Amino acid sequence: MDNVLSLLKKDFLILLILGVSNFLPILGRWLMGERMAAPVDLGIRWLDGRPVFGPHKTWRGLILSIAGAGIFSNLTGIGLAPGMKLAAISMGGDLLSSFIKRRRGLRSGASVPLIDQGLESMFSLAILRTELCLTWIEVFLLTGLFILFDIILSPILYRLGVRRNPR
Repeated sequence: MDNVLSLLKKDFLILLILGVSNFLPILGRWLMGERMAAPVDLGIRWLDGRPVFGPHKTWRGLILSIAGAGIFSNLTGIGLAPGMKLAAISMGGDLLSSFIKRRRGLRSGASVPLIDQGLESMFSLAILRTELCLTWIEVFLLTGLFILFDIILSPILYRLGVRRNPR
């Protein structure tokens, strides 16, 4: 029984760290507006003439996500480095989803269910699976829970004025 509770606690904390890392850029924009919001792609356009990532992917968001998730993860006992890695890879997945959406001609902020959340969660969990002591079942379960929580929480955050889109 103790092993099961320990496993559930670890999985819950990893899901929470992933959630924190993805919420901090949104919170940063909500609190700071356009201050320190330089786009990651520096406004550069790709070969197709569209932005590489778009204006919503900012250095501020990346820094807040990685530093904040690392600090939060350290407070949970999982450690600074695993939290920072989880956030960095998650943000890499977020950038990849933005890159894909721009190539498809979708506007910045457009929602593509499962790609948005899937690349942010499964990408990082799969890469860090061994370091975080996760089984593949846990990777898929945590990815599913992350997607579910995003689907439930995004409209609420939108109604509260924290998110730009209900997703």
